[in-house]
Amino acid sequence: MIAPTQFCFVRHGETSWNSSRRLQGHVDIPLNANGVRQAQAAARLLGGKTFDAVLSSDFARARVTAEFIAAVRGVPVQLVTGLRERNFGVFQGLFPGEADLRYPIEQTRLRTRQIDFVPSGGESLAQFATTVTETIRNIAARHAGGTVLCVTHGGVLDVIYRLATGRPLESARDFAINNAGVSLVSHDKEVWRIDAWNDCSHLSSSRDELPI
Repeated sequence: MIAPTQFCFVRHGETSWNSSRRLQGHVDIPLNANGVRQAQAAARLLGGKTFDAVLSSDFARARVTAEFIAAVRGVPVQLVTGLRERNFGVFQGLFPGEADLRYPIEQTRLRTRQIDFVPSGGESLAQFATTVTETIRNIAARHAGGTVLCVTHGGVLDVIYRLATGRPLESARDFAINNAGVSLVSHDKEVWRIDAWNDCSHLSSSRDELPI
């Protein structure tokens, strides 16, 4: 019998756009100084754990966070595009107030999580969730019975939480996803289970903002 596959998910450290509440999406923003400290703290927290693989989104804010963690154990970081944040199209780079002024109807559809709404130049929540779900299922199949570290984004973690709890995509988020928060999720025979969520005990400061 194959043991459950264990996932350790880490949200990337803080960026300047996180701190100013600008929507990032596919814009490749680096960690700020606080984000570097958060990544280093996550590396210390996870230093004693063994992982069969260290995977990361290819965006710099996730990749550099993963590199800090991987450096402790001298293993390479494998980049996985399916762990990327959602593409928010024309909303990327905007502050919430700007989005309200420029695209009031579309912003309402985005904010209320209408799953088939496609922002101009972006992707729908339904499309994004399908990509995330397929990606982590493929990772679970490749590392069946193993332990995998995945460094990713708030939107990805939002989908994973809902996959494990059965919460609908369109329902409002009432759970935290902080920068550099650590979550443990297991997969066994198509059943996903949250073992720990958004541990921030290693952090002196962290944000849970919707601009991801």
